[in-house]
Amino acid sequence: MKQEYRLISSTPKPFVKWAGGKRQLLPVITNHIPKFERYFEPFLGGGAVFFSLVSQDRYVKWSVSDLNSDLVLSYVTIRDRVKELISALELHSTNYFKNPSSYYYKIRESNPKGQIEKVSKLIFLNKTCFNGLYRVNSKGKFNVPLGKYVNPNIVNKENLLAVSETLQSKEISIKCQDFERALKNATSDDFVYLDPPYQPVSETANFTSYTDGSFGYDDQERLCAKFKALDRKGVKVLLSNSKSSEILELFDEFSDGIIEINANRFINSVSKKRTGHTELLIKNY
Repeated sequence: MKQEYRLISSTPKPFVKWAGGKRQLLPVITNHIPKFERYFEPFLGGGAVFFSLVSQDRYVKWSVSDLNSDLVLSYVTIRDRVKELISALELHSTNYFKNPSSYYYKIRESNPKGQIEKVSKLIFLNKTCFNGLYRVNSKGKFNVPLGKYVNPNIVNKENLLAVSETLQSKEISIKCQDFERALKNATSDDFVYLDPPYQPVSETANFTSYTDGSFGYDDQERLCAKFKALDRKGVKVLLSNSKSSEILELFDEFSDGIIEINANRFINSVSKKRTGHTELLIKNY
């Protein structure tokens, strides 16, 4: 398939920091991206891999999704109402710098109803909370404390405009849905990148609260079954996950396509535990 490219005026990057984000691993991951006619990413998160690929504009179709409705609303709002969102973030920024702690916890406890207010709250908290960590409790409430920042970049106007310009392409579909539904129509010549909440490598490493539900081992089994079903259909699939015994066992038949890579964990509250981690890339091609 002939690939053509068009450069976007400013390269879009993730507008939120997301647990398990792939910006640091892009050089490794992009080395394993095959040619494709349609791209599927059902665990979009911060979208580092998607933005890296779509900024090259390969003139293909892009189907991206996530089960976190607040996150998907953020993508849609940046696409459709970016100027209003920037104005709301500028107001957050002004108020924050007057009294960071007081304003942060006031906004954290707020319950906005409007689209702009909801999304600006999410981005504001993400830019100012501890380690930029998105986490909700069992009641679906954001519960991360204030971070220790001298001058957080609450309004990255240039990037928000670049993301908005990119997402306005008619070739990009953004939805809130479960991965099985998102991948229902994937066929041969398509490429699927899977970056689910990772299987914990220990009991204390269990971080799956991106939404008010969790992504447990039964979901990993469901994901593995979908990986195998896509493989049978001739779809090229690349999966990121932890180097855990459970994942190695689930994907044993794809052992020839397992690549170990070194990664850091910037969200760990203990700085010494952020380095020296190994995770997996698993591919069927």
